[in-house]
Amino acid sequence: MAMFYLSSALSGAFSGLLAAGIAQMRGLGGYEGWRWIFLLEGILSVVVGVSCFFLLPDSPGTASWLKPDEARFLELMHISSRGAKISHEGEKDKKHHWKTLWQVLCDKQLYLQALVFASNSVPNYGLKFTMPQVSRLPPVHKISLTTHPQIIKNMGYTSTRAQLLTAPPYTCGAIAAVLSAYFADRVTWRMPFIVASQSILVVAYSVLFVFAPRIASNVPLCYTMVFLACIGVYPILPGCNAWTINNLANAEKRAMGIAFMICIGNLGGLPGSFIFLSSESPRYPTGFGTSLAFAAAGIVSALTLEFCYYSHNKRHEGVTEEEVREKYSDEELDRLGNKSPLFKYAL
Repeated sequence: MAMFYLSSALSGAFSGLLAAGIAQMRGLGGYEGWRWIFLLEGILSVVVGVSCFFLLPDSPGTASWLKPDEARFLELMHISSRGAKISHEGEKDKKHHWKTLWQVLCDKQLYLQALVFASNSVPNYGLKFTMPQVSRLPPVHKISLTTHPQIIKNMGYTSTRAQLLTAPPYTCGAIAAVLSAYFADRVTWRMPFIVASQSILVVAYSVLFVFAPRIASNVPLCYTMVFLACIGVYPILPGCNAWTINNLANAEKRAMGIAFMICIGNLGGLPGSFIFLSSESPRYPTGFGTSLAFAAAGIVSALTLEFCYYSHNKRHEGVTEEEVREKYSDEELDRLGNKSPLFKYAL
């Protein structure tokens, strides 16, 4: 999951250079350079997105690159670790899918996970698109403090040097995301790494908020905080997504649940894109305040999820599978989903 989201951080580091190169196509075919950026990058995104529908398997059993023994191993591992079967295409009717959708809509953990997700999306969108305080700086400081090439481009700074100066914070964010995921897997514990990242984000935004009115005289400190902000932002989503997927009981609910959670969490991009108001320059209390509020809410949500997951596991710790199956049929256990005594939440 971290390697997947690595593309987001690296795109922040190098998309500016790519866009600068494509922009040199201005005049080709009668189009301006910026139109070629939208056309080429947009077409590629659409082609890859449509291809996923045909290329991504529905289950290990339908993955063409897996041998039958490998697919069976993955299914048995899932049954062993999650206490539920992997459903195959055609096994469930449409009525069951509507029931699964209702379970997703009523699952409180998904709303808490969406808040964890939003603790990334709101500050991240603000960091990328609406950090207008840099526009008050002299040109050299504008180039140093922004973390998104588009901001520099909007101010008229399109040099390779300006683009290169945006790459280090994103690169550090990418490294932090992979390292966080690696160690979380090693200790099989998500919460500490998510909360640690959110806490780093709170520290970075707090310092930027305090020094926003006099950022021009504190360039090294504030640029360092931009690094910390990226280091805090990018590990959140891989941890949140993996945590959510690991704690949904069956294939149908995982598919619907992760899509629903990401949909709700990504709505944070709407306020995140507009919270830094030029009328509030140079302090921007709405922008920094909203970002800090969502980061803090994410911390509370992660801690709440950890407590709920731990309590469920502890409550059913001494219950044997034989005792459970004497009390419930397979259909009842499947209907209980995450509430099944056999289901163990991943912390």
